[in-house]
Amino acid sequence: MTDLTVTNSRAADGTPTLTATGEIDLSNVAEFAGALAEGVGAGTPLTVDLTGVAYLDSAALNALFTHAGQIRIVAGRLLLPVLRICGLTELTTVVQR
Repeated sequence: MTDLTVTNSRAADGTPTLTATGEIDLSNVAEFAGALAEGVGAGTPLTVDLTGVAYLDSAALNALFTHAGQIRIVAGRLLLPVLRICGLTELTTVVQR
């Protein structure tokens, strides 16, 4: 299993935030998808912080697409091209950090 840490929390302004660190692939996507589903259940847009993610595969992208209308993604330079090419940037806010 690939190393992944996911944490649901609230930012200082109260925004629900999911922070992922490591790599997201088929071996651990269920954990990531579960945390996403839990986070979007709050009713307000969920900030998904992927700045600590070095790799994500199509299963991870599918999990993000499932909730595209309810999330805002923060990603580093490494993931931005992937998010752009797959079309997530057309469906939700994606910002670089």
